[in-house]
Amino acid sequence: MSAPFQDSLLLDIAMLAHRAGEAILEVYRQDFDVELKDDRSPLTAADLAAQKVIAEGLALLDPVLPLVSEEASQVSWEQRRAWARHWLVDPLDGTREFVKRNGEFTVNIALIDRHEPVLGVVLAPVTGDLYAAARGIGAWWQAGDGGDWERIGTRALARPAVVAGSRSHGGSQEEALHRLLGEGFVLQPLGSSLKFCLLARGGADVYLRLGPTSEWDTAAAQCVLEEAGGAVLDLHGKPLRYDRGESLLNPEFIAVGDAGLDWVARLHDAGLP
Repeated sequence: MSAPFQDSLLLDIAMLAHRAGEAILEVYRQDFDVELKDDRSPLTAADLAAQKVIAEGLALLDPVLPLVSEEASQVSWEQRRAWARHWLVDPLDGTREFVKRNGEFTVNIALIDRHEPVLGVVLAPVTGDLYAAARGIGAWWQAGDGGDWERIGTRALARPAVVAGSRSHGGSQEEALHRLLGEGFVLQPLGSSLKFCLLARGGADVYLRLGPTSEWDTAAAQCVLEEAGGAVLDLHGKPLRYDRGESLLNPEFIAVGDAGLDWVARLHDAGLP
């Protein structure tokens, strides 16, 4: 179905994400090998196939705009520091979920403009769910390839709060969440950047990440969540920003649906950081 918003670049990136998703599913439907990268994270033929589709597609859209991607050689900070805009991509976010075959993995494509994500597309290839957002356009959800588009928005903090938690990177965050939200919150485990998307469509309230993530893990979904009315903040309460220096690792952060609350005070009272 045609989109109810008019943004040709966003629609082009959505179509490109679908093509990358098709390449991923070709591998997903058959037996595949799993390699380990230097950081011990898994790598499959699907990661590389999606990377090829996306890199070639972005180069056709704008051959000058640079690309930073998990599955590409990283450009030095000396080069990146001069960039005003660049693409930031995770061709297969949630490779561990891909290997488990639970369907909770995504294609993430973001456009970064002066350290902020201004366009983001997140596709879940197995379900076909597509989340698309851009500054001034809002956040949109297409439930299944070719389905109706729905404008999405976050909700006021629920009682009890629903916490979107990592499926493969659990860890001991329960005490911090109790201090932040009080007793009785409900944990909803979910893989990849789908956690942000659940917040964006009002299905959860908070995602707290204490531990390392990379910039390509969060940028596209951050744009979706922000355009839906939420926020992604470091533990000092500042919005998460990109291309800040040599490292491509994010600080620890919290993603929230109800951006109107005083999260700086809540984080301070909870002893975070």
